[in-house]
Amino acid sequence: MSSYNSFAMVYDKFMNNVPYKEWVDYILSIIDKYYYKKPRLMLDLGCGTGNITELLADKGIDMIGVDNSSDMLFVAKEKARINNRDILYLLQDMREFELYGTVDCIVSICDSMNYILEEDDLLQVFRLVNNYLDPRGLFIFDLNTYYKYNNILGDNTFSETNEDSAYIWDNYYYEEEKINEYDLTLFIKDENNLYRRYTETHYQKMYDLNRIKQLIIEAGLEYIDCFEAFSFESPAETSERVYFIAREKGKQ
Repeated sequence: MSSYNSFAMVYDKFMNNVPYKEWVDYILSIIDKYYYKKPRLMLDLGCGTGNITELLADKGIDMIGVDNSSDMLFVAKEKARINNRDILYLLQDMREFELYGTVDCIVSICDSMNYILEEDDLLQVFRLVNNYLDPRGLFIFDLNTYYKYNNILGDNTFSETNEDSAYIWDNYYYEEEKINEYDLTLFIKDENNLYRRYTETHYQKMYDLNRIKQLIIEAGLEYIDCFEAFSFESPAETSERVYFIAREKGKQ
């Protein structure tokens, strides 16, 4: 499941068009709508280089970040050091993550859950989430949809260049397995002004949205709703990303 090794070096450069602030505002609007108090402690599950984690910390929330890529966490920790933020980053697989206690809310953004390729593993993640949430704590996560894999990514190739790096991103969507393969070729300039070539292969799983609801309930969580990304509208056939909201239940 480990991904984003060489890509961690240039991840933020190629993701600089992502409106992280607007994403965080949307997450906070969900929390405001469905949680009974302002969260004090949150977990960012699959935090990557910490972009979402940092912005939530800016809102005065104590943050924990979990990721299984040491390279991505190295970047995240450097940001926290430079910005003098006290964020706890943990190198852990989300299928086996452990915390020191419970948290108000858990978020997992930027299709991290799609990297869980087996349904049983996803169920285990949901069970761990339920275990580490405070009573009636919220779990918010997004997923890429069938429409995005089949119509946007599909068998398409994307590329981008900047001053000191470039990538070629080939996609292959396997309908029967519901798996999208990402073959990533990177060219990164080194200290000698030479471009070194790196290759990575990533895999994501397309999940049926109704099945996700069933797994949430099976894990012991309370299913709240599913929305088209950055709205409070039901997903449409052309939705590329959706957000699920669930709540802890069972603790006193």
